[in-house]
Amino acid sequence: MHMLDSLLHKYLRIPYRLHVYVDRKAKKTKATVVLLHGMGNSGAAWDAVVEKLPADIRVISIDLLGFGQSPSPRWLKYSTDIQAKAVMSTLLRLGFKRQLIIVGHSMGSLVAVELAKRYPLWVKALILCSPPLYNEAQKKTILPDQNMVLKNFYRMMQKYPKNLVDIAPLATKLKIVGKAFNVTAENVDIYMGALEASIVSQTGYKDVQRIQKPVQLLHGAFDPVVIKKNLDTIVAMNPRVTLQVVVAGHELLGAYIPAVVKAVSRFADTPKRP
Repeated sequence: MHMLDSLLHKYLRIPYRLHVYVDRKAKKTKATVVLLHGMGNSGAAWDAVVEKLPADIRVISIDLLGFGQSPSPRWLKYSTDIQAKAVMSTLLRLGFKRQLIIVGHSMGSLVAVELAKRYPLWVKALILCSPPLYNEAQKKTILPDQNMVLKNFYRMMQKYPKNLVDIAPLATKLKIVGKAFNVTAENVDIYMGALEASIVSQTGYKDVQRIQKPVQLLHGAFDPVVIKKNLDTIVAMNPRVTLQVVVAGHELLGAYIPAVVKAVSRFADTPKRP
């Protein structure tokens, strides 16, 4: 089975088929929304959002590669382009007749950007929650550059993965992360691989500035890993991008839930744009 997996996906580069956590169909479908979770999570991270979305919206929630019940090959580079190809392959198997409203959280928001870049004809709009968009261009400043500070922090995490495993249960108990967050000694290497390939080595910051689709950025006012200045720059550079600040942190908790539901409903009611 391992040899067949390597042949199909490593050498022939056939995208993986992902686990579909939710596929809630509607009798009279107004819109189709795809929900992509962040690192260490699964489709379960969206449970509270799914419950509150209107019944006339088809809702698809997917476990990304390496997480939930989707395949977790150790050899894979968990980059956003590989994730996006697997997501689209899975969606095509499900069948959809409308352009997609794609909602991503954290790492999932970077995958959403990659989907819009690769498959623009199939995307109606993006909603990016807590998008970790970092500017690669370094400016000489008196204070340390926030982009480099965060990237160095991530690299330190990669050196000491056991620390993340140890604090994960406490973080869940204190509701710093959602109940779907699951990082253990068995899967922390995949978490770290996704951190490097999807977030540290990313092109999302520049890509969002060029997307020709409506984009709603949602930013938690108390989010320690998203740089609001970067989001403000993107809004200034791309007239299709808007920013809303919510009274929340990084995770999909509290005020984040109604903000996502409202944004999805707004795009669902918006006529199709080219």
